[in-house]
Amino acid sequence: MFNYIIDLFFPKVCAGCRTILMSNETILCTNCRHEMPLTQYHLDTKNEAVKKFYGKIEIEYVSAFLYFNKKGIVQELIHNLKYKGLEEVGTVLGNWYVEDLKELKLETPFDIIIPVPLHKRKFKERGYNQVTTFGKALAEGLNITYDASILYRKKYSKTQSKKNLLGRSENIENIFDVISTEENQNKHFLIVDDVLTTGATLEACSRALLKIPGTKISIVCMAMANS
Repeated sequence: MFNYIIDLFFPKVCAGCRTILMSNETILCTNCRHEMPLTQYHLDTKNEAVKKFYGKIEIEYVSAFLYFNKKGIVQELIHNLKYKGLEEVGTVLGNWYVEDLKELKLETPFDIIIPVPLHKRKFKERGYNQVTTFGKALAEGLNITYDASILYRKKYSKTQSKKNLLGRSENIENIFDVISTEENQNKHFLIVDDVLTTGATLEACSRALLKIPGTKISIVCMAMANS
């Protein structure tokens, strides 16, 4: 009865379009689910996400679940996840995409999922890492480890979204580092992030992880900016 009253006065709305959700809908309305701009990158080993890293760093696999368009459903989703505390968005997207990732035929399977880390100061400001729930959903679905302790951000930096490519590269270089132990050597790390834009942050994360002997790197993002 209490939950009914709460829903009556404060109805749950779709994180994509803000319409009131039906009782059988979670986070996204049925219409938004059907309108989601899926990339299908998991079916193409030479997809546009992979090309972000050509000639820069050796990557085993790269993919993104959705296209990120300005003023689109995905932008609204990521905004709600990143700034409105709606962490369940990451869980929903992770549970959805993991079904595709289960079908991958990789020469070396993923061992550990690692989120792109926030600096301690940024984490304190926001209260959570926006990719945690996405990464944990993938880890659970793939039955592998999720570990946020191996890779860390050693420098605080402001958002990269308004910087040009050169500015981003200069600011992001050498701001990540790793805690290397014998246990995390010779592993295939799957780095997860929210939106793939230039790839500068993920490249920097990869370079830090490659300091660990025997490392292989793959990357999966919730979305990729649609250029």
